[in-house]
Formats: sequence, C-alpha cells, structure tokens
Amino acid sequence: MKKKLLGVLLSAAMVMALVAGCGAPAASDDGGSKDDVKTEERGPIAKEDIKVGFVHIGDASDMGYTYNHEQGTKEMQEALGLSDDQIITKYNVPEGSECETALRELAEAGCNIIFATSFGHEDYVMEVAPDYPEIEFCHATGVQASGSDLKNVHNYFASIYEARYLAGIAAGLKTETNKLGYVAAFPFAEVISGYTAFYLGAKSVNPDVTMDIMYTNSWNDPTVESQVASALIERGCDVISQHSDSTAPATTAEEKGVWQVGYNNDMISAAPKASLISARIDWGIYVTEAVQAMIDGDEIPVDWCKGLKDGAVYLSPLNEDIAAEGTQDAIDAAKEKLISGELHVFAGPLKGVSPDGEEYEVKEGEYYPEQEKVSAPSWQYIVEGCNVIE
Repeated sequence: MKKKLLGVLLSAAMVMALVAGCGAPAASDDGGSKDDVKTEERGPIAKEDIKVGFVHIGDASDMGYTYNHEQGTKEMQEALGLSDDQIITKYNVPEGSECETALRELAEAGCNIIFATSFGHEDYVMEVAPDYPEIEFCHATGVQASGSDLKNVHNYFASIYEARYLAGIAAGLKTETNKLGYVAAFPFAEVISGYTAFYLGAKSVNPDVTMDIMYTNSWNDPTVESQVASALIERGCDVISQHSDSTAPATTAEEKGVWQVGYNNDMISAAPKASLISARIDWGIYVTEAVQAMIDGDEIPVDWCKGLKDGAVYLSPLNEDIAAEGTQDAIDAAKEKLISGELHVFAGPLKGVSPDGEEYEVKEGEYYPEQEKVSAPSWQYIVEGCNVIE
C-alpha cells in the first residue's frame, strides 16, 4: 500500500533472485520450505495472552497510509476479540534509529508479534529480530525476509497496482485536457509501479491521455503535497492522483476546480466536489491471518501478497455526482478481467526506462508478472506518456 531510497537498489536486484511465490513459502537452503524451519519452537498462544505490537511512521491523523493500516488493526481486533491492552502501538516512528528503539520497547513489553509498516523500518527489523527469536516480526512492503536466514521475519504487501489501474479508468474518462497529474512520494519501484498502473488504466479508456509526475521526497507532508498538486494543475493537469499520505492533493484539487483520485482512504468527505474514487488496501486481511496463526501455533508465510480477487485491494465508492457517465461499468468490466486473468496491467507491448537509465521491454503477447514472485512491487520503468517533472 513505505520505502527509503536505498530500497530502490534492493528491490531491483532481488526481484528475480527471490523464489518465494506471492503468498507462498520460500525455499530454504536445504531444499525445504522456510515455513518448515523455526528459529524457536513455539506452540499455540492463548488468545487472551497474546500481545500485538505496531510501529507506524505516522499516525491516523494523516487520513492516509497510517490511518488505513489502523483500520486493519481494528478489523483484526474485532475479528479475534482482543482487548485494547493486548495491542501496543508506536506512532510517528521515523525511518531511522528511533525504529530500533521502538521495536525493542515492544519486544520488552511482551509482544508476541510485531508489525512494522514503513519500508524504511526494514533494516531495523532485520537488526532486532535475531535478538528475539521467540517473537515474529512482520514488515509491510519490504524485500529482505525471503533472502535472509531469519525464520521469524516476514514481508507482506498487497497488489495495489490492480486497484490503481481501475482508479485510472475513472481519471481517463473524466479528464477534459487529456493531461493527468501525479503527486508521487519517491522515485522507486513501489511508487513507479503504482503510477504506471494508474496511467495504463487511464490510457485503456483514453488513448490520448498523458501524465505529469512530480516527487515530494516525503511520505507525508501536506504543505509540499499541496504545492506539487498546484504546480501540476498549473501545467494543465485536470485530474490529480497521488502516492502520498495526506488529503492535501484532494483539497487542493477542489480549491483549484479540478478533480482528484485518492489513495488509502475515501477522500470524498475531504473534497466532495473533486474526489472521484480512491485505491485502498485492506490490511486487516493479513494482520488477522498473522495474529490468528500465532494463536493457533501455525507458521506465518515468509512473503505474503493478495489482491483484487481476495479483497485485499479495492476501490472506495465512486463519486457518482461528478464521475463521467459509464465509469462504474468500465471499472466493473476491467475488474472482472483482472480477476479472471484475461487482463494483465503490465501487458506488452510496453517499454520503459528506470530512473537510473535501464531500459526494459515487455513484448506483444507477454506481461510483466508484478508481485507474482515476491510481495514487494518491482516495476520501476517510466513508460511513454508519463513525464517526470524535475
């Protein structure tokens, strides 16, 4: 649905090397499954005794990424019947040494399972986990679990690119200038995969559409997000989308009289005259599965990823008051094809260039298997029609 910049190199290098299937166990050195090997033997944990820890880069006030992850926590708590004192959360933890401190505090507080939700937290998860082999560490959007010898570390993510493709359809049908704008956090795979999918969805219903992209170099900075959205609108973009955490692109779009497609949260309440639809992840599916596995004494997959067909990614309700006629029908038709496998988002012919100049081509009749081999996104190629504005 967080990464620090050095993750760019990691994700690109590891994608083809990792053998763990999306949502399937990875192979261990002895030819078995990593899910068959435990650092510490552990049995079931009584539901009333389990403690669950979370490390978040922000807090729910962002009304974006952390807010959405917290909805998943509440979903898990309700499904499993956990009390409030069984859940310990560390908010506003930067992607620095503060994360190590937060992880150790949760471990010492008795947490049996700890979720770290920002990509930049991963190095600290890998550093702390060996000191607490009896605790399971689950890290969102990361890439290192499958390639490590740590049996108590797991990565998880969802195929958000599928929902972004569908959201792009709403944008492609709505634009009047045929120019979309994208407020992007950082120039690496997760973000590039997302905006490419969004653009390809728009292009599927509007072949003339192009898209300008500007980076904020921050996950959550409402001021910068608003400034970038304004700059894109000044360039003629009349539908703004985002991979950033706040509602600032939505409210800025409304102030400027254009439209917006959101991420992580239904932003219609923030900008009812601008917000068309949002792509979202249901984090509760994974969090519930992982905590239930602890209660049952079962193994947690090393690398977990689910998408549209499992309800792990979805769209907020379409704003019918402002959406173009036929939008819902077009989205529904594409969704059915994505679920059946008739449609692939990154289908050829498709060419792109990575930020460091690497060229990549998907030939006619083929497709790029995004998140099929590992949970972390790996498409990092900027395609024709997408223009990065410095």
